[in-house]
Order: sequence, then structure tokens, then C-alpha cells
Amino acid sequence: MRKIILAAAVAGAALSLAACSESTEDSAEATMDAAAEDTAENMDAMGEATEEAATDAVEATDEAAAEVEAEVQDETPAEAEAD
Repeated sequence: MRKIILAAAVAGAALSLAACSESTEDSAEATMDAAAEDTAENMDAMGEATEEAATDAVEATDEAAAEVEAEVQDETPAEAEAD
């Protein structure tokens, strides 16, 4: 009788662990999917920010070049930009 009860308890424990393990796998998979999605969104945002920074840098460089040209050629910055 004890062996049957012990076997039933072991079987119940094994089933509990198996169910828990499957749940844990599902949870880990969901976490990985969410992390991958967050990473993709962050990379998109970083790409957009990089594009904006590059555009700002080009504009600032153009303005600085026009100012230097204007000073060297004794013109206004608008005249230098038109050249």
C-alpha cells in the first residue's frame, strides 16, 4: 500500500514539474519575444535620431562654411551661400 501511495505521489510531483516546466518555457519565450521587439523598436528610434543628427550636422557645417567664406571674401553670409 505504501508503495502505491509513494508511486502516486512521485507521479503527481513529476506531472507538476512537467506542467511548471512548460509554463516556464512559455514565459521565457514570451520574454524573449518582448525583448526582441523592444530591441527592434530601440534600433529604429536610434536610426531616426542618427539621421536627424547627421542632417543637423550638415546644416551647421554649411552655415559655418558660408560664414567663413563671407568673412574671407568680405560678403554677407547670404551672398556667400548663393555662391
